[in-house]
Amino acid sequence: MPRPQSPKLSVVIPCYNEEQMLPLMQDRLVPALSALGVNWEVIFVDDGSRDQTREIVRRLHQQEPRLKLVALSRNFGHQAALNAGLAHAQGDAIAMLDADLQDPPELLAECLAKWREGADVVYAVRTHRKESLWKRFCYASFYRLLRGLAAVDMPLDSGDFCLIDRRVADVLRSMPEQNAFLRGLRSWCGFRQVGLEYERAERAAGETKYPLRALFRLASDGILSFSTFPLRLSIYLGLLMVVGCLGMGLFVLIWRIVGFEFLGHSPSQVPGWAGATIILLFLGGVQLTQLGLQGEYIARIYEEVKHRPRWIEAEVLGDAPHADTLPRS
Repeated sequence: MPRPQSPKLSVVIPCYNEEQMLPLMQDRLVPALSALGVNWEVIFVDDGSRDQTREIVRRLHQQEPRLKLVALSRNFGHQAALNAGLAHAQGDAIAMLDADLQDPPELLAECLAKWREGADVVYAVRTHRKESLWKRFCYASFYRLLRGLAAVDMPLDSGDFCLIDRRVADVLRSMPEQNAFLRGLRSWCGFRQVGLEYERAERAAGETKYPLRALFRLASDGILSFSTFPLRLSIYLGLLMVVGCLGMGLFVLIWRIVGFEFLGHSPSQVPGWAGATIILLFLGGVQLTQLGLQGEYIARIYEEVKHRPRWIEAEVLGDAPHADTLPRS
């Protein structure tokens, strides 16, 4: 599909308590965008910050009207903030990156070049993370688990940092999912997708806004949104337990008939109540775990049928039109 000669680029940046980062972001982002030679806009989405984030973006908007603000009424979460910014983006191409400068804005030039070559989605692939060994292990394990379980092809080590074409953005905007996992939906959309490798830097200032609990929730959203394997797990566990119990029963029968010693004990010395209790407790744990997994899916159905807005806008600065905050199918 031919690209416009003078495209407009929209950059969506979700912010939550990023008062320390915004001046640093401005110092790097504006020169990087100005060097592209395109018409551009930046949409900062304040996700219910409790510090001076909103006030700082207001001042930035007064200095540079292309730096715009969409302020949400409370904290709706990172994915909802990205969707809110996407709903206001007017560009032919839309980039999404975090406010912590771990995603380098200078990489947008390469993303835009690949878009001009015909790519509909340019997703950034993290070749290295300057984070703790434990976090790197968790991230790597999650992406490989998601790729193995998901029904669509999920690129490894690719987060929300990307550049997408207008038609891909329109498809994402049309999806009414409450627990949207954008990097998964981006892959689900299809179109022509290419990866761009980069080294993820350390956070420039402030503290991470993704503690372990939030990361676990994001990971569960990804797995439960794109795989039904957890629901089928009970079948596999049930068959495994049937085979195991049959094997154990056959062994116990032979042991009692023959009367040989096993682990230093004869059948008459071991009445068997301890083993039966352990098996019952194990089976009960398996059943409760599976019920919990099914409950997660049912809870998501409950969230979807309520049709509540995914976010509520308290303030908008800039010429972005008011977006529908309650997308429906």
